[in-house]
Formats: sequence, C-alpha cells, structure tokens
Amino acid sequence: MNETPPIVLVFAGNDPSGGAGLSADLAALGALGCHGLPVVTALTVQDTAGMEDFLAIDAEMVSDQARFVLEDMQIAAIKVGVVGSVENLTVIAEIAADYPEVPLIVDPVFATGGGDEFASDDLISAMRELLLPHTLILTPNSLEARRLASDDPDEQETMSIDEAALGILRFGCEHVLVTGTHENTLQVTNMLFGRGGRLRVDTWERLPHSYHGSGCTLASALAALLANGMELPQAVREAQAYTYQTLLNAYRPGMGQHLPDRLYWMRGEEDPTE
Repeated sequence: MNETPPIVLVFAGNDPSGGAGLSADLAALGALGCHGLPVVTALTVQDTAGMEDFLAIDAEMVSDQARFVLEDMQIAAIKVGVVGSVENLTVIAEIAADYPEVPLIVDPVFATGGGDEFASDDLISAMRELLLPHTLILTPNSLEARRLASDDPDEQETMSIDEAALGILRFGCEHVLVTGTHENTLQVTNMLFGRGGRLRVDTWERLPHSYHGSGCTLASALAALLANGMELPQAVREAQAYTYQTLLNAYRPGMGQHLPDRLYWMRGEEDPTE
C-alpha cells in the first residue's frame, strides 16, 4: 500500500474562477505533496476582475463537514482562509481548540485582490478573541495586519509593520508573517515576527502584475511544508520561494488579474520540492 501523504484540513470559500479560495489551496497543497480536505465556508460569484455576490455557508454545515472527515482521517495541519461569518469562525476556533497539537495557519482574508470586502468589524473582533489564541502563524498583508492590530483608522495609517505585528501578537498567536506587497517600496519585503520581535526578513523583486490568489498560495504552501515536518523559519522561506515562482509563471486567462501557476513545475520548470 502506498504511504498516505500529509493531510491538511482547509477552511475557505469557493471561487468559481479557480484563482483563489479552495481551488488555490488544493493546488498548492497538492504541488507540495499534501492531500487537502476542503471544507466550504462560503460560496462566491466572482471572476478574475472582481466579486459579484457572497453567501456564507450555515455554521452547522461547516462544522459537520469538518467533524466527519476528522473522525475518519488524521490531519497534520489546519489552514484557514475566508471564514464567511462570525458563526463559522466560532466553529473553526472550537475545532482548533480540540486539536491543539495540530499547527493552525490562518490567512486573514478581509478583501479580494480586487478590493471587495469579506470581513466585518465584528468578524475581525471575533478573530482576535477566538481564533488567534490557537494560531501558530498568521499571514496577513500589511493592510490586513494594521486592521487587525487596531480599530482606529487614523492609527492604522501611521502604524509601522513592526507595530502592527507586535499588536497582533498580543492577541495570542505565536507568529505573524506580514507580506509587503501593498507597501510603497521598490522591492517586496516580507517580515516574520515572534513574540520577541523580528525573526527573519525576506526581500523579493516586485513583479509587474496584480495577482488573484497569491495570499492563498503562500498560506497553503506554508501549511503544506509544516505538515511535511519542516521547521517554521525554513518553511516560511520555502513557502515564499514557491509562491514567488508561481507568480513569475502566472497567466491571465480572463480580463482581470493574473493567476499564480501553482503547478508551474509541471510545465517545464524545476520541481518545487527539490
């Protein structure tokens, strides 16, 4: 019998464009040697240019989806993207609390790449209170980091990335990886923080396009590498390297944003696991 690959439980919304959400998660997990268990938290009507409609799945259905597969299979990591509602977030936090030995990777998706909102103030407050205390690593962009760190818009505007990260850490998560795509800098600088401050800084060439699903790709790659047993600092670096390659090889199938090619190595490039 073939050995079972590491299994990752994924909570996210369905994106019919295939660019973000569960489609992105499963492709990245598969590319990095994991089997993903997709739990649908929301349905969306969107394409590569933007979102038209959004429907959160009933919290009991979200709970049942996850609990049934958890009774059947042993998981190595949990990855969380769009949660859909405060009720769904509460369910996910309860499951995370029941599996404290399993690393929890949270991508706090507050808006689509095109700027359409996913998160209310109540949901952000619930994330701070219920989900962050169980989180091994959070992967916000700089805008999401500032919004999580403070409810004051004026404070958010003047807050440094270091201040935002340390503000988030006080809510109980162990690590924060803040991505710098939205900063006005020549290069993209991503920073990993622990409770003692900065742990590593990685700088990447700024690419010319806008990408749909890059955050999903990074968080899922990180979940996959952690599920495979890699130590966190190395996993952070390798997940960034993989994501950067997916962006270098991105394609534009529609009229909106480019989509990361999570399977770029199958089209003549180097295998990401080597």
